Amino acid sequence: MHLESLALQDFRTYESLNLELTPGITVFLGSNGVGKTNIVEAVDYAATLGSHRVSTTAPMIRMGAQRAVIRAGVRRATHRTTLEFALESGKANTVAINHGAPTRARDALGTVHTVLFSPEDLSLIKGDPSHRRNFLDDLATSMRPFLAGVRADYDKSVKQRNALLKSARAAGRITEAHLATLAAWNDQLATTGAQILYARIQLIKALEPEVHRAYAQLAEGPRLPTLQYRSQVVPAEAEGRVENLEHLSVAQLRGLMLTACDQMRDREIERASSLVGPHRDELELTLGQLPARGYASHGEMWSYALALRLGSWYVHLDDDRTEGASPILILDDVFAELDARRRDRLAQAVAGAEQVLVTAAVDADVPQALREDQRPVTVVRVTPGQAVLTGPGHDAAVDRAPDVETDPGLGD
Repeated sequence: MHLESLALQDFRTYESLNLELTPGITVFLGSNGVGKTNIVEAVDYAATLGSHRVSTTAPMIRMGAQRAVIRAGVRRATHRTTLEFALESGKANTVAINHGAPTRARDALGTVHTVLFSPEDLSLIKGDPSHRRNFLDDLATSMRPFLAGVRADYDKSVKQRNALLKSARAAGRITEAHLATLAAWNDQLATTGAQILYARIQLIKALEPEVHRAYAQLAEGPRLPTLQYRSQVVPAEAEGRVENLEHLSVAQLRGLMLTACDQMRDREIERASSLVGPHRDELELTLGQLPARGYASHGEMWSYALALRLGSWYVHLDDDRTEGASPILILDDVFAELDARRRDRLAQAVAGAEQVLVTAAVDADVPQALREDQRPVTVVRVTPGQAVLTGPGHDAAVDRAPDVETDPGLGD
């Protein structure tokens, strides 16, 4: 799988941008703040419907514009697909597939696959549990797009339950009406939550050996990374470990969630918050016998974070249902953060991918291992308002929009 074209309109700092892309390695080269990350962010949005930088749509729309447009031409084997996303603040984003009528954006999930490496990945190790939950759910959804709807329904259930629990607490007692409504939302929470739990458990089973493989490629030392899933809805004796959970069906997980809801009801009313479900769970990352968070060195944390991303790529490659859809690898200003050894090892691991998009501030940040691949490296020189292809076969500007004042807060 690779992108053949990318066009942006009023996206971030770009009033207009048109690029032709090829398989192999493309390096977006330019000083900080000129808009390199904006380009790869748009590519990743076409795959995930989200951004690795912000959680809302508004910052992705150019200042003064009403909406942003991302057009992507995707090739998967011999099949071509055109996607046109329209992003509007405060409204549901839409997509037109192969020039059809606009529909909900999530209908495009599964058309493009990406795995993105960025400096923000350290939050997977150092950050709060929500980063690790989102990592699991985003990866699971990229492989099983139906989970997008399940996640949306689950989030709605949590919000509605929380509103009901606040109402019961305000009343000072729980009425029959509260109990009846709570039972209905418990059922919805358990039905959708069990599907998310099941997807996470099965994903970790497939992901952990690939993370081991990736970590061994990137780092030295005897300590191996371990992924442990902790959930309040499973019996304490199971200890949340994948090998103790993987035999459970969706129906069994749903039953455990309903039981946990009943057991936690009084405490939930007291705190006016849903305390049971995937939104409260944790993916614990250990290195050897110790938690990576707080115990791993800075270099080890980088190796772990990179291994999670590289392992995600390997999982995609091994999955029968994503056959022929090798993810586009995006390395957003990552090499500058790494020491020479990790930089070279990561470059060697990803060099053979069908399409690799790299952003770098200076040419020296691009490892020699990428240049030694059999395929040519295409370089796109990025300056405010234009991108120029200077690699093999390219010596002219492919886009020259009016000069754009680049807001440092919206650039790289």
